[in-house]
Amino acid sequence: MPAGGAPRADGPGFSCVLVANRGEIAVRIIRTLRDLGIRAAAVYSDADAGARHVREADVAVRLGPAPARESYLDIGAVIEAARLSGARAIHPGYGFLAENAEFFRACEAAGVSVIGPPAGAVEVMGDKILARRTVAEVGVPVVPGRSAPGMSDAAIAEAAGQLGYPVLVKPSAGGGGKGMRIVREPAGMAPALVSARRESAAAFGDDTLFVERLIARPRHVEVQILADSHGTVLHLGERECSLQRRHQKIIEEAPSPLLDPRTRERIGAAAVAVAVAVGYVGAGTVEFIMSADAPDEFYFMEMNTRLQVEHAVTELVTGVDIVAEQIRIAAGEPLRFGQADVRITGHAVEARVYAEDPARGFLPTGGEILAFREPAGPALRVDAGIATGDTVGTSYDPMLAKIIAWGADRPGAIARLDAALAGTVLLGVTTNIGFLRALLAHPDVRSGRLDTGLVERDLAALADDEAPVEAILGYALARLLALQPTGPLVDPWDVPSGWRPGEPAWLAW
Repeated sequence: MPAGGAPRADGPGFSCVLVANRGEIAVRIIRTLRDLGIRAAAVYSDADAGARHVREADVAVRLGPAPARESYLDIGAVIEAARLSGARAIHPGYGFLAENAEFFRACEAAGVSVIGPPAGAVEVMGDKILARRTVAEVGVPVVPGRSAPGMSDAAIAEAAGQLGYPVLVKPSAGGGGKGMRIVREPAGMAPALVSARRESAAAFGDDTLFVERLIARPRHVEVQILADSHGTVLHLGERECSLQRRHQKIIEEAPSPLLDPRTRERIGAAAVAVAVAVGYVGAGTVEFIMSADAPDEFYFMEMNTRLQVEHAVTELVTGVDIVAEQIRIAAGEPLRFGQADVRITGHAVEARVYAEDPARGFLPTGGEILAFREPAGPALRVDAGIATGDTVGTSYDPMLAKIIAWGADRPGAIARLDAALAGTVLLGVTTNIGFLRALLAHPDVRSGRLDTGLVERDLAALADDEAPVEAILGYALARLLALQPTGPLVDPWDVPSGWRPGEPAWLAW
């Protein structure tokens, strides 16, 4: 980094940026800040005092106790941390305050830039009913439904009858699948509305609901957009995010194996139209739902006014550092390329590694990371928020890392990702790596016959507790290396692996 923390001549005009997040996304943003020659400031709660993102930043500021509402969600504490660190801009990452319009306005009042869109765009897209109306007005197709503000239970039930069952009841606020209910017949509507309103109120402080027709065999396809403050809006192609469990994405890829060239062009243009309609500036993602039975039809679902977890697959196939572009846009710079310059090369697939136990209902796990060795090889990328010796708690989201692989084609990318997962050493915390490998091996995944219900349909087989022999041998070898990298030979009976004669070993993988 240049002396005094000044930005490089080719970097944007921020000398210091505060990363108002934690874990792998904080580490990933810090990496780009370092590449741009910008000083990186981190924030942390008491639970994260020794975390990797704190160690890798140039300076770190304590926010408060472990609970997120007293630390990462404390708007005043985050803005004060920017002041203390000398940062004139804040990158919120995703989650926490990334889509909080109140936070954006508070930063503006304090004279601090947010590396994100205008607060008005956040508000429009944060209200699903208003967002549907806005995009429909510019000709972007929306799922048939009824989304009048303040709909009563009776009005929703009446609309469902007119649409025809099955239907999907959705909350106007929030995202991530919270508050959503599939209703397959009229008798199920009343209890679905009660539980949907309860969950929506608890998660978002708003129990407003609307109803849409349920799309058969749905596929989730989203488009990455970039927009500067000089009038340029473009897209970086699409991502397929149909491999989900309970509306939470597991494996993502770019481009989608479903789209033909004409549909790809149409969906990209629709995403740009959505961004223009709300005066968007920055990086964002427009999400669409499609039916596997009608691959040339797509419907607007929502817009995420922030960086997405799965942005890395787009970066690998386009060569664009989306975080760097976010920072340049926030600094007032125009985009340095146009739509015609965007090229999609090859295929990329990403797997999310979680501290969870698939064999026990995906319960979150925790503990000390005894050893973490990232996979190595060409065309691989690892975005991780952990290192050997770190402690994984249960206060926050259990995602530990993302492993991303590029290939000249889709089969090559999937094979490379599977090999990378097999070569990942992560000891001390039970993870979903075995589950991810089983999912990648699924014949429908290999062939590209995807839909959002695939994982749930075959969950029992995918989450099978039985560990392959090579995993057991690999665990034992890795454990020996971790405990005794040099020096005299270690007696295997002294290794606390959990192995017992005649019984399977427990595995932290």
